[in-house]
Amino acid sequence: MTDPARIRNFSIIAHIDHGKSTLADRLLEATGTISSRDMQAQVMDSMELERERGITIKAKAVRMNHKAADGTEYVLNLIDTPGHVDFSYEVSRALAACEGALLVVDATQGVEAQTLANATLAQALDLKLIPIINKVDLPAADVEGVHAQICDTLKIEDDPIAISAKVGLGTQEVLDAIVRDIPPPQGRIEAPLSALIFDSSFSVYRGVILLVRVVDGTLKAGMKISFFSTSHEVTVEEVGYLVPKMAVAAHLSAGEVGYVICGIRDIHQVRVGDTLMEGARPLTAPLPGYKEAKPVVFAGIFPVNPADYQDLAAALEKLNLEDSSFNYSPESSEALGFGFRLGFLGLLHMDIVKERLEREFDLSLIATSPNVVYRVQSRKGDWRVIDNPAKFPEHGDIQTIEEPYVLVTIVLPVEYQEGVLNLLKERRGEYLGIEYIAANRMLIRYHLPLCEMVVNFYDRLKSVSKGYASLDYSEEGYRASDMTRLEILIHGDPVDALSSIVHQDKAYQVGRQMCAKLKELIHRQNFEVAIQARINNHIIARETLGAKRKDVIAKCYGGDITRKRKLLSKQKEGKKRAKQFGAVELPQEAFLAVLRLDEDKK
Repeated sequence: MTDPARIRNFSIIAHIDHGKSTLADRLLEATGTISSRDMQAQVMDSMELERERGITIKAKAVRMNHKAADGTEYVLNLIDTPGHVDFSYEVSRALAACEGALLVVDATQGVEAQTLANATLAQALDLKLIPIINKVDLPAADVEGVHAQICDTLKIEDDPIAISAKVGLGTQEVLDAIVRDIPPPQGRIEAPLSALIFDSSFSVYRGVILLVRVVDGTLKAGMKISFFSTSHEVTVEEVGYLVPKMAVAAHLSAGEVGYVICGIRDIHQVRVGDTLMEGARPLTAPLPGYKEAKPVVFAGIFPVNPADYQDLAAALEKLNLEDSSFNYSPESSEALGFGFRLGFLGLLHMDIVKERLEREFDLSLIATSPNVVYRVQSRKGDWRVIDNPAKFPEHGDIQTIEEPYVLVTIVLPVEYQEGVLNLLKERRGEYLGIEYIAANRMLIRYHLPLCEMVVNFYDRLKSVSKGYASLDYSEEGYRASDMTRLEILIHGDPVDALSSIVHQDKAYQVGRQMCAKLKELIHRQNFEVAIQARINNHIIARETLGAKRKDVIAKCYGGDITRKRKLLSKQKEGKKRAKQFGAVELPQEAFLAVLRLDEDKK
């Protein structure tokens, strides 16, 4: 049983690509947790998608044994966290299980928007922050400048540790600081069990695997435990540590981080953030969990083959256990059949979930264009929450519409401010403030409608700032707005999956762009197809897709003109009949046409 005084639970937080996973690699190497034979770059990013994209998607936990300079053995529990703003939910979960955090800042880029957001989150949880300046060996490194930014912007007075995680410079100083500065956990081994579930996964052979931080008491195989929220009782089959693979242990005691297997097959019995307690000695109050993730972007996901609907339902159940930050509910569409409507934390999150469903469960899927959640008050005074444009009420039934706003924080070099400010203005942004964090870097704060952010905002921001701007945002609540539903009609029939909710001022422009883009994407048919945009039963834009042409008189060399006229007349009749009864098959790209409307502006 490990003495809590010799345990250190910590996390690594940073902006994306500032070197979190590389520093985690060096710590694993320096403590001998992974042998040099098994070592590979970014060993914590085990998911194929993480390695391909070079980002961390899921937080990972690993236990390391470290011998300090005075010869005392310590147990270090490290939780590696994602850096992208969409995955801040994972960061908050990881931080809830720690007493301290390593705040990594790139020596060449300085403090970025996500550094600021993660540091603020850790400070709000009263965690001990150890500032670290990474990549000090690069020619463009500005250690003094970044040190000043950490003091001025993040209000951290401690001297940062200068390291280069890539070459292993400064790793020992980081280990010494973890042991010296991060406080040990305060739990009591003899107290009744209380353990926080901070993550979970599903194994076909073992059932649900819970990752827990034991706050008080001891957890061991054979114990009867229950979940605080449901009082459902289960028997512990196995406990252990992650090193980073699972290693069986006799018990997990106060202050330790590890996994628990209870043979749970029904994934709905488990909720991340819940408290585990002893069946014999129940608790009167749960551990403080963390703020539940609220999906902000919604999109429909449909199987290309309708027969795969049940497989998609099963895949979503399993994936939701690993990533509880998205939610889903059944949905049906006239154009796409049966599917699900999913709520995500952002566009990258949506992309990752769709790709994981396709790769890990061998499904072929269609995703509709994303939208946000609106609140609509009817003439009778009752409020409705609208997460699907197809459910948007008729214009005459609406009293008030409210849309979600976010507070956007952007850090960028001063020379790109004009392009970024123009973009924010174009997206209906409202100025809040500008702050200079260094001689050549500035921080911009704007109020922005969330719906303006979900479609191409991040790509446009990268484009106008040449990739140097970093972005973070937080929810700000709802404001009244003049929104309307834009319907798209193909061959006279409205296609619900192509409907979107847009601001009244932009409706005509978006309608025209959508029709033009769909004309490019839809294949020609044997008959003429009208592509129309409609608002409140008024057609506002139209494009006509011409029919396929076949030269039916190609084989008539010279000869009687009446023969040619007969053939042309027959073709005309056929086209007329096809136009009356024909159905237009929409390609998959058409459902994401709204995402490509800004392509010409790049």
